[in-house]
Amino acid sequence: MESVWNFGAEDGVLHHHFAWLVEGLDWTAAIIDLGAIALLLIGALRFISGVAWAETRRDNAARVQGMNRERIELGRYILAGLELFIVSDIIHTALSLAMADLLFLGLLVVIRSLISYFLDRELEQLKHELHEHEGRG
Repeated sequence: MESVWNFGAEDGVLHHHFAWLVEGLDWTAAIIDLGAIALLLIGALRFISGVAWAETRRDNAARVQGMNRERIELGRYILAGLELFIVSDIIHTALSLAMADLLFLGLLVVIRSLISYFLDRELEQLKHELHEHEGRG
């Protein structure tokens, strides 16, 4: 008897009659994963260079503002990368249809959504602080 955790895994019409489509979608999801990783790396590199530039500022307030701007930009890259990873996870789960994969996807979406929510809140706070400092300057 098949375990409930593996129910539906790779024994449906999609895998038997449209194997070429499944393989194509697997490749698509892998490309999306690579795009998300590239996006995160670009964001990290831009953050490092931006922070290095901000640290060269002699004025403490300008240095803090520069750092906050870079944190906001990095946060945008992280949020975009997380969204791409969710797309990829949905494709993988749609192809497998195993109960364990569906539960794993649900857990991933909850974790990534929580990260996105709190990161977005932090970014909004940083934006607010930046506008306050710019208003004083």
